[in-house]
Amino acid sequence: MNRAASAKAPRVKGWCPGAHRPMASGDGLVVRVRPQMSRLDRTQACRLAELAIGYGNGVIDLTSRGNLQIRGVDEDRHGALLEALMDAGLLDATAEDEARRNILTTPFWGQDGLTENLYPRIVAGLRALPDLPAKMGIVFDTGAQPLLSLASGDFRFERGAQTALILRADGAVTGMEISPDTALSALADLAQWFVDSGGDQTGRMRRHLERNALPDGFQGHAPRRTGTTPQPGPCPEGYLLGAGFGAVDARGLIGLFADDAVAGLRCTPWRLFLLEGASKVVTDSFVTKPGAHILNVHACPGAPLCEQGETETRALAEALATRMPKGQSLHVSGCAKGCAHAGPADVTLVGADGKFDLVRHGAAWDEPFARGLSIDDVFKELTQ
Repeated sequence: MNRAASAKAPRVKGWCPGAHRPMASGDGLVVRVRPQMSRLDRTQACRLAELAIGYGNGVIDLTSRGNLQIRGVDEDRHGALLEALMDAGLLDATAEDEARRNILTTPFWGQDGLTENLYPRIVAGLRALPDLPAKMGIVFDTGAQPLLSLASGDFRFERGAQTALILRADGAVTGMEISPDTALSALADLAQWFVDSGGDQTGRMRRHLERNALPDGFQGHAPRRTGTTPQPGPCPEGYLLGAGFGAVDARGLIGLFADDAVAGLRCTPWRLFLLEGASKVVTDSFVTKPGAHILNVHACPGAPLCEQGETETRALAEALATRMPKGQSLHVSGCAKGCAHAGPADVTLVGADGKFDLVRHGAAWDEPFARGLSIDDVFKELTQ
């Protein structure tokens, strides 16, 4: 039996919100900002926080693609918010440019200039790429240690195990050797192959490779071994802070920049953000030390904040966080889209007509182990 037997199928819109093209939700418009190189300088970070307070609900969402979202924006104030974002240097010139610049960048760049050299070359050539599905994205996993292999992306720039730089199609074991000078042409060739081999406007590279053989010319060079996911605490670039469910308190964020040594903010896909230049952080708004249970739990805003959510999510996720066995991951999703975590978790709870379906070792859209659980049933099932 498929999920439709127990709950209505979620509406998959096939595109992600932007700033020019926001997405309507239960609490207003969702306005997504895509920072260049996944970074804001201190002035931009503080300004974005002020705009989240002035135009939204005072919380900034840190997404699984390292973007930042203002929620709860009134439709009649969207134009004024766009002007403010443009003045702050946080907005692409057009909606088309914004949509094409769907890029996640490692927060750990700056060691040898590779990422800083590569990023502007690719951005400058995005308009020359063939038309691709709106959700397809690029990953720059070009820090000294690759860390983004599990993050959502379709075209992956990575350091090779035996060569300086490779471009790898998501889902392929190996990639092609490139240089910064050849990176854009290689990306264009791989994107054109995707289109010519039947990639449609709702597809993703990994699924495409399940039914289409990748030409040998795009393979052959292995990436470096992926490192472990970072944890809150000091790092060479500054200090990593955690935000439960990726919800960044805007006022708390402004407070962090009272330290003049903090030069900027870098976003990550792990519900962590990096404060450049910080050596010590004192805050009650964010997670400052490793091992916090809340960072092992994924949960979307759920109902009523999301119009597709069929249940509330975060109160349950927070209540379960400390009850999950050590090392086990939990995903509580308001519907079967699974927006908060695009992959499997040890335990996934999916909203279904006010109750929950339980998926074990799978994603929100997978076949449930049990259906129609009340909150009491969930606690009995998971904590007995």
